[in-house]
Amino acid sequence: MTGLSLTHLTLSHFRSHKRAALDVDARPVAIFGPNGAGKTNLIEAVSFLSPGRGLRRAGVADLSRRPEALGWKVTADLQTPRQTHEITTGAEAGQSRTVRIDDKAASQAALAHVARVLWLIPAMDRLWIEGAEGRRRFLDRATLSFLPRHAEVAVRYDKAMRERNRLLKDMVRDAHWYTALENQMAEAGAELIRNRNAALQKLAAAQAAAPTAFPTADLAITYPDEGAPVTEEALRTALTDGRARDMAAGRTLAGPHRADLDATFADKGINARDCSTGEQKALLISLILANGRALAAELGAPPILLLDEVAAHLDATRRAALYDEICALGAQAWMTGTGPELFAELGERAQYVEVSDTDGTSDLVQWTKPPTG
Repeated sequence: MTGLSLTHLTLSHFRSHKRAALDVDARPVAIFGPNGAGKTNLIEAVSFLSPGRGLRRAGVADLSRRPEALGWKVTADLQTPRQTHEITTGAEAGQSRTVRIDDKAASQAALAHVARVLWLIPAMDRLWIEGAEGRRRFLDRATLSFLPRHAEVAVRYDKAMRERNRLLKDMVRDAHWYTALENQMAEAGAELIRNRNAALQKLAAAQAAAPTAFPTADLAITYPDEGAPVTEEALRTALTDGRARDMAAGRTLAGPHRADLDATFADKGINARDCSTGEQKALLISLILANGRALAAELGAPPILLLDEVAAHLDATRRAALYDEICALGAQAWMTGTGPELFAELGERAQYVEVSDTDGTSDLVQWTKPPTG
């Protein structure tokens, strides 16, 4: 199966990289080197080929190599089953991030229609035991991979909610100020809920349809209040009837922004938050792989995967299983680790990039086969 893959990547003044260029093929990319050399910075650059703030959720100004730099830029050639796109994104000093696709100005949302990028980073290891916001973000990234329009719907909902919250904090009581905003929230909110439910169904089907060495999860969307509104009409009614309560709280207390993602280790019947650290990591890997399989089945092409330090806490058997599943999927997975031995099970199925730090500047060395010595 021919998937999405980068054939060329160039970074300019991005994080630790003054300038870096890679030419790669569709195989997995194993990136290794000492801590602090700039490995994660490479895959973070790839994450900006999709909408949003990248895998570290960094501010635009934080991405420039040095504060005095003029800005940063990432350019990539993206091969799809139908054509090759040139994508450029970056920001000049003090400016917002811009996007160009095939030398034409585009919105960030447009990236979701071109590139499908999924990631797993160490900061997500605590996903199941920390607050609901991170799990919502994880769910919405998965949903966006299936439904590019989801990003635009989320922006519309959030914008209307921010305006409504401002009215609530200002103690505005005139109903006319709320009606239009609540109609927008109800319409967009119902679509967000439908999109998320559809994504969960696709993930569940993908987990059930394929053998995997990783534990599967039963997933459900939950809300802090029993009987939370999920249809457009129910949302509109809840927003209208809840103005007094929301005004007392200073924020909107009903809607899809209050959702949480609940996961249960299927074979053991244990909630993910109560699983061991290793089991929690394995569940995350399983969901990323399921997401990739579902996209491959639906679109005819697996997504690009970004897996930061994914092998660090896996034994050799589990690493081999992960690499076998990635290769069977046909995904171009960009993976980082401290040494090439972490990717030994991949052999010649991958290409290799060594990153070193010389005088504060990252240097890259590429191999098309596993490095020796």
